[in-house]
Amino acid sequence: MRKKIVAGNWKMNKSLPETGELIAGIKAELSTMPDAEIIVSPAFTNLYYTFELLKGTGIKLAAQNMNAADHGAFTGEISAEMLKSIGVNTVILGHSERRALFGETDALLAKKVTTAIENDMRIIFCFGEELKDRKAEKHFDVVLTQLEKGLFHIAKENWESVVLAYEPVWAIGTGETASPEQAQEMHDFIRKSVAKKYGDDIADEVSILYGGSVKPENAQELFSNPDVDGGLIGGAALDAKSFVAIANAF
Repeated sequence: MRKKIVAGNWKMNKSLPETGELIAGIKAELSTMPDAEIIVSPAFTNLYYTFELLKGTGIKLAAQNMNAADHGAFTGEISAEMLKSIGVNTVILGHSERRALFGETDALLAKKVTTAIENDMRIIFCFGEELKDRKAEKHFDVVLTQLEKGLFHIAKENWESVVLAYEPVWAIGTGETASPEQAQEMHDFIRKSVAKKYGDDIADEVSILYGGSVKPENAQELFSNPDVDGGLIGGAALDAKSFVAIANAF
């Protein structure tokens, strides 16, 4: 049975003291652990601090990015080995902001995916269409291309380390949200695409998250869809009460 997951991507937010305050707030709001797995993804500078704060809580930790190389002259970059050495075993790859603002291509992401797998890391693989793609009714083609070029080179046995995160770019940080019907339609397409390539057994087990302005007000309706297994949360993850409310939406 596939996991329900709520992951908070904090992006470039929260200083060290603010990180401590947010983690404390999440702990306080979580009277009991919800049915969903909870993941938080703070800034690189706060990862080890957060790792220490999360010990014994059941809350998981993820990095927001990593380099495809194992080591070398890559100023400012972070390797898989570095992440694992501080207790981080999950990484977000392919976020739309990395693609749009930092020029990350499908080919580069394929290399990062390979590196993560070689280092026994779990991957939250992000993908999704822009508004122009949806208006041109090319959203299914765009999503399939991103999957094929960035992820579908992996072996069948590697899928146990993969979580998918569909993020319609037009709904990230805009206040716009795909309707529950739109989300289910795309998630169903994604699952069928995985099944066509790797078989129904893999497709039925992979968790597919929705990322695009998920809030406490719409989480339950979105998560009630049969192929929506949780959310990759942006802005709402920066508020403990809102984030926990979303985690409890199942």
